[in-house]
Amino acid sequence: MIEVRNVSKSFAGVCVLDDISVTFEKGVTNLVIGKSGSGKTVLLKSIVGLHDIDEGEILYDGRLFNKMNFKEKKEIRKEIGMLFQGAALFDSATVEENVMYPLDMFTNMAYEEKLKRVNFCLERVNMKGSNKLYPSELSGGMRKRVGIARAISLNPKYLFCDEPNSGLDPQTAILIDNLIKEITREFNTTTIINTHDMNSVMENGDKIIFIFEGIKCWEGSKDEILTTKNEYLNDFVFANTLAKQIKISTTK
Repeated sequence: MIEVRNVSKSFAGVCVLDDISVTFEKGVTNLVIGKSGSGKTVLLKSIVGLHDIDEGEILYDGRLFNKMNFKEKKEIRKEIGMLFQGAALFDSATVEENVMYPLDMFTNMAYEEKLKRVNFCLERVNMKGSNKLYPSELSGGMRKRVGIARAISLNPKYLFCDEPNSGLDPQTAILIDNLIKEITREFNTTTIINTHDMNSVMENGDKIIFIFEGIKCWEGSKDEILTTKNEYLNDFVFANTLAKQIKISTTK
């Protein structure tokens, strides 16, 4: 479980996050949604410590993360898996080397033990036997799956996914959504997903946080989002649904 308590963050005097409080639960998919520039990516980066917050508290299972020193934060980061937008694989490294990277960074495991873990993770994301391939030899969906394999290589308690469906066709996006959901349930992780994909929201939104202009404007489930009277959320949902319909019609 991750708790965000009264978190605020500004850049050059401009408030990007304004007194946000939310609890992200383990074993479920927690989705953060909002239009571009709403603050959702800043929130995610603040939670993992890439941004220092101005006010508030961030707790990992009761541990006050934002008040820790570098060494203490490093111990927490060993428990974190990250799936970046675009997968962010190292182009000059093989699939095996990419997935092994966190193990090299944060463990003293023997090579044979690391390789066993790499193979387990690749098999879990249906990429068995791809060890010696390079990212340039993979499709977009395959790169995302390798990114997930790398994210779970340390068997994390916490999994962060930034726009996991960005750049993917609808069918591949569904496969990635299902894979993240399965891994969340299987390993009982606290999973936080930044997304603007309404298909993902309606399929995987166990818990949804809507950020509007730096403020937590709404919180609920995928079922509750259909009946909400929140005008800002309704505008966001309608705009995204309309954009998707236009995109589909122009590609036929």
